[in-house]
Amino acid sequence: MIKIEQSGALNTVQDLGRSAWRHLGVSVSGVMDSLALRAGNILLDNAENAAAIEVQMFPFRVRFLADTRIAITGADCRARLDGVDLPAWWACNVREGETLELRYPRSGARGYLCVAGGIDVPPVLGSRSTALRGSFGGFEGRPLQKGDVLKSGAASAAALPAGGIGVEPPEQALQAHFPRHPDGLAQIRAIPSGEYSLFAADAERFWQQPWKVSLQSNRTGYRLAGEPILPSRSVEMRSYGLIPGIVQVPPAGEPIIQLSDANTAGGYPKIACVIEEDLWRLGQIQPGQSIQLVQSDAQGAIAAKKALDGWLQLLHNSVTPFKNVVGL
Repeated sequence: MIKIEQSGALNTVQDLGRSAWRHLGVSVSGVMDSLALRAGNILLDNAENAAAIEVQMFPFRVRFLADTRIAITGADCRARLDGVDLPAWWACNVREGETLELRYPRSGARGYLCVAGGIDVPPVLGSRSTALRGSFGGFEGRPLQKGDVLKSGAASAAALPAGGIGVEPPEQALQAHFPRHPDGLAQIRAIPSGEYSLFAADAERFWQQPWKVSLQSNRTGYRLAGEPILPSRSVEMRSYGLIPGIVQVPPAGEPIIQLSDANTAGGYPKIACVIEEDLWRLGQIQPGQSIQLVQSDAQGAIAAKKALDGWLQLLHNSVTPFKNVVGL
């Protein structure tokens, strides 16, 4: 069990989300960085969809009420266990009474605390994710607060080395497949979508200029600040279904990328859709930082998926020797 000793307004229990209910107006929710969650769970021999704590407000501090194993992935949150600094992307054993603190990240925006067995909260509509706008799922449908006590599910018998085990962060391990601009901007791939032709006059600038993630951004979507892009003519559209990754353009001309808590329907013209394989990178962009959108296609998305699947398989292979070892 885990007791929350310090938390912020938006730290929640999340898994990979609920994808089967959008037709009824229920958003996907789930983690903003699915790769970090899957990797953390693999390190602990959990199911990849096991619920964890998504931390985006710092500092965050918990006390462990029983011996367990944890993995910390995502942003480099300068984790400290009972005063001892831990590396980023690290899994280790913890003892009853020890305290873990996650501090403002050196890099990235969201850290993930995975525990052996996963966070055990009641599933709602097939997911343990917190839907903040609907106030359901997760822990009582709300952000975590000081004094909350979270239980963990049944853990496997796998063990970790006494000193812990780490993994090279995917931004480094996969940099050939997930590049950055020479100026350091994350290059986020997107495929032209529905009303792309309406923006023909500004399409080149959409791909070439940097876009700053506005401070008016959250889990619902990232508002992008830059020189506006405008349609060649006014259009009236019926509402259509939305998925995470869709890039809409409101009348003011500054795009919005729909994300984990995205609305399920909307009516703004859509210029592009970020490929699913790059959404984890968006989840680690802090408001105020900039990105560059890069035009891609289905083949580019398939290649990115193969790279991610290969990295996760290597991670599975690296922890396999510990799965049947108890008491290291």
